[in-house]
Amino acid sequence: MAAVVMGALRAIREKGLRGFMREVKEDGYLQTKIHNIGATLVGVDKFGNKYYEKLEDTQFGRHRWVEYAEKGRYNASQVPPEWHGWLHFITDHTGDELLMLKPKRYGAEHRENFSGEGDDYIYHSKGHALNPGQRDWTRHQSWQPAKTEKNR
Repeated sequence: MAAVVMGALRAIREKGLRGFMREVKEDGYLQTKIHNIGATLVGVDKFGNKYYEKLEDTQFGRHRWVEYAEKGRYNASQVPPEWHGWLHFITDHTGDELLMLKPKRYGAEHRENFSGEGDDYIYHSKGHALNPGQRDWTRHQSWQPAKTEKNR
């Protein structure tokens, strides 16, 4: 969070408050999260996911991220393979660059994995409160010491 504030203050110092606010408005940062301030929009995939990179004042390994198009329900299978390589530092080529290098006949198009969606597919252990076949924990009774003549 401190890096975000420092980056915003540096941008205000360089461009002035009006210039900074104009840039924020033009770049659409008012609709996105605050950590995108100072980041570079690297690309957008065919699903509408936005990919960002911020090289200054950011820990290595956290300087590339995706902002999913669908905010309410998202998972990692919504990232196509060409952008997956860029996000995980397998390649420095962006997804758009890799799509240009891809042969015309490349096989099936990437689709999101829906196999784990819905309440029917979510696994809950037997003791979990949301498991419909929840264990009955009342079958166990607490231990009671045997009464002896000395205890009476």
